[in-house]
Formats: sequence, structure tokens, C-alpha cells
Amino acid sequence: MWSSLARKSRTMTCLFLGTHQSSLPLIFNSNVLKPSRSFHHNTLSNNKLSPAFLTPIPSLSIRAFCTNPSAKMADRAVQIQNPDSISYLTQREAAEIDEILMGPLGFSVDQLMELAGLSVAASIAEAYKPSEYKRVLAICGPGNNGGDGLVAARHLYHFGYKPSVCYPKRTPKPLYSGLVTQLESLSVPFLSVEDLPLDLSKDFDILVDAMFGFSFHGTPRPPFDDLIQRLVSLRDHDQTHQKSPVIVSIDIPSGWHVEEGDIGGEGIKPDMLVSLTAPKLCAKKFCGPQHFLGGRFVPPSIADKYKLRLPPYPGTSMCVRIGKPPKIDISALRENYISPELLEEQVEADPIDQFCKWFDDAVAANLKEPNAMALSTAGKDGKPSSRMVLLKGVDKDGFVWYTNYDSRKAHDLSDNPHASLLFYWDGLNRQVRVEGSVQKVSDEESEQYFHSRPRGSQIGAIVSKQSTVVPGRHVLHQQYKELEEKFSDGSLIPKPKHWGGYRLKPELFEFWQGQKSRLHDRWFSSHL
Repeated sequence: MWSSLARKSRTMTCLFLGTHQSSLPLIFNSNVLKPSRSFHHNTLSNNKLSPAFLTPIPSLSIRAFCTNPSAKMADRAVQIQNPDSISYLTQREAAEIDEILMGPLGFSVDQLMELAGLSVAASIAEAYKPSEYKRVLAICGPGNNGGDGLVAARHLYHFGYKPSVCYPKRTPKPLYSGLVTQLESLSVPFLSVEDLPLDLSKDFDILVDAMFGFSFHGTPRPPFDDLIQRLVSLRDHDQTHQKSPVIVSIDIPSGWHVEEGDIGGEGIKPDMLVSLTAPKLCAKKFCGPQHFLGGRFVPPSIADKYKLRLPPYPGTSMCVRIGKPPKIDISALRENYISPELLEEQVEADPIDQFCKWFDDAVAANLKEPNAMALSTAGKDGKPSSRMVLLKGVDKDGFVWYTNYDSRKAHDLSDNPHASLLFYWDGLNRQVRVEGSVQKVSDEESEQYFHSRPRGSQIGAIVSKQSTVVPGRHVLHQQYKELEEKFSDGSLIPKPKHWGGYRLKPELFEFWQGQKSRLHDRWFSSHL
């Protein structure tokens, strides 16, 4: 029977102050090297040991980011701790690389411009969410840098931002005219310099500096000299502690020397720099909090010729972060959720059916491992522990997962056969909490599932002694290799006695849907 904490119109709502904001980690191979150089091993993955698993982690720290809001845990922008390990290009080298790309390598200007503009938009989306930085002004110059800005504005529109464009010196070439037509078809407004407010901070949250790129020489002429000064003046606005829009410069902050940077110290001080192809020498003088690299089109032949050291792009990401991320005030991290209301008439009578409905939504949204769940247990001492496991079955009888019966969670469940499950679907602003009693599934059911797994995962279950200390990684690898050779003839791999499944029989459900201003929807149901 459904119950609720509060009623708001036709929706069950309550103020839920304690919810966590961050995505749950979806890492299921947790191998921790102990100070004594012993090895603490815990394997929950069904994946065969891959070469990447066997490779030591390099000293250079890398952390991933993503450009797809619905897959935040998948590929997030790579963070390189040491910017000095990356190559920086001179103006001559940058020009030569462009010539090679558009010459013998067969790239066209519009191809490179599309990739560059998409990289810029993706970088902006990584650092500045449209829920907080929605209003964007792209100030575009007459050259390729301006074209990158036009492309970025189009992508930002489709990412959920509200872009406007200032394009005072339009280039009559068909490529640029086409970009303008594309933006006009989306009803993106074009503003003249005269139409712009004197104080840009009142009407815009993000200012994209797409005026001049690495090929620019000399002193900016009207109206760009005035536009650059408007961006410079925003730093004075910052010093009065008033809210100021962030400035995003494409490849080169306009007015900077390509190699020497802001020579006089009175130029634009962007909050974000999006370097393209490879950072230019002036990027070493960039002191803002957000430096990204975009332009995922550098072939090995160019990288080898110019001895480029560039960070790898993770997954399908179009941008990578360079350098340390800005310092974050943890207390200021928050998300103002925008979700459909969870209306009373939309909720299934049976909470199992409601869970399956939401689970199907998570699968359809292409979320990373929607069956990942936090399993919380407590032993005789009452001390709780949690870990991520994978749901492997759900029906009217409950929720099923498989694990090692010698693990800590198994010992907890032996002493106290009650547990809590938590599913968190970040891309949908939803979570489901399930509490209930736990018992082992039958040997037949465990046997059947065990032999449905990849053979590498079956061997891994035999080798893995969860929650125990082993002498080192090499011991696991050696045992795995021996069993792999033993069963290389395709014979049946026996399920180890210490491995099997559990089923949680639900007694309580809580369905949570994030809403604005912390007024989240929560539904409770007892299931006895």
C-alpha cells in the first residue's frame, strides 16, 4: 500500500535535505595495495581480466569526464595533473599543421570547423551547466575562429543553452553564410554591437570570445577593440564582488600574442580557454580555472612529426581537461533538479511493477550500468557497510545478486539477514531504496547463472577470495592463467562452493524523484 510524507497539489512531495548530490561510483574491481605491499582483493565484475586490468597505473593521474549528461559516470573530461607534460605549439607549427590537415590529409575547412565548434560547446557544457549558465553570447570575428564560435553556438542551443550571437563583420563566403542560416533557423538572435548592453553582465552568463585565432597579427580594429575592452572591464566588475559572466576564449584569448601571451597584462583574462588541436605557447600564461583541449582530429602522422604529447580523449568525449580542476567549495555543490512531477495516478499499484517501470526508463536512457546498486549490510556489532553490486534479477519474489559467500557482506548477512538496496539513476534524477530480508538462492539457481557468465568471469570467481589479503597481484594473475589453461579445452568449469546468489525479499520501498528547490517527490510503500 502506498503512503507519502506530504501532499503538494496532486503530487506527493517533501523537503528532502539529506540526499547526496554526487553520482555513485560504478567501479566493481577494487584492488588496493596495502602499506605492507600485501594485496587486498575484491572482485565483483563479470568481466574477464583484460590487459588494462593487468597494467600498473601510471604515475600521471587521470580522471575522466563526459559530454553526455545522461551518462555522467561513463567518460568525463580527462584531467592531467601536470600541464608541463603536454606539447605547446608555436604560431608557425600551428599554421603548418592546418596546412597539412587541409592538404595531403584531405580535411576541409568546414569539417575542422565543425569538430572545433563541437569541442568548444562540449567543454562549456562540462564546466558550466545550462541550469546555472543558460544565457550565452558568442562574439564572433570574421575568420575561422569566428566560424568556430558560430558552430559552438549552434551546438550550445541543442545542449539546452540560450545563445545569442554578435557577428559584426560577416564573411560572405558560403560556409559562413550557411552557419548563419542554420542559427537563424533555430531563432538564435543576432545582435549588433549597438544592440549590446554596455554592461554585459546583466544579460549574459557566458561570453564566448571567438574573435581572433592563432593567425591574427597586429592590433585589433573597430569594433573588436571595443568589444575586447568590454570583456577586459568585466574583471573590474569582478572586484566589486558582483556576479560577472564567465569568459570562454577559443584557442587564443583575443588580443593576446600567440606565443608570448598577454604581453602588457591588460588583455582579456578568460575563465576558460579551449585550446584546439594542441595548446599554443600562450596557453602557458593562462591562469584561469578551466583549461580544456578540443579538436579530436589529430592523426598519428602529425603527432609523430611534431612530437606532440597530447592527453587521450576518453570514450566518445570531444574534450579533455588540462591541469588541475578549480578548487571547489563542497558546501556550494548542489543541483537544482528539473524533473516531471511524480503524480499519484502515474504510480503502479504494485511497487515491484513501479520499480520495473523506472528500471526500463533507466535502460532506455542509456545510463551506465542501470543495474548497479549500493548494498548495505550490518553484522552482529551493528556496524554498517556498503558496496556496489550488480542486480542480476528481479521479480515478484525479490531482487537477486551474486557474490562470494566468504566476503564481508556474506558474513554480515549470515549474522543479520536484513539489508538495504539503493539504486541511483543520475541522468533521470531518480533513486529507489529497498529494504527487506535476505536469503540465499537455491544451488540450482546459482549454478544456472554461473554457467551463463563469460568463461573468464567464471574463472575469476574461482580465483577471487573476496575480503582477504593476498601476497600480490601476480598471485591472482598466475592462478587465473593456470585455470585458463586447464579449461582451455572448453570443458565445464565447476561453480565454486563459496560462490552463489542472494535474494532480498522487499518489505519497504522508497521512490525518489528530484525536484526544484529541494521539494523532491518521495513515495513509500510497504510490501509484506
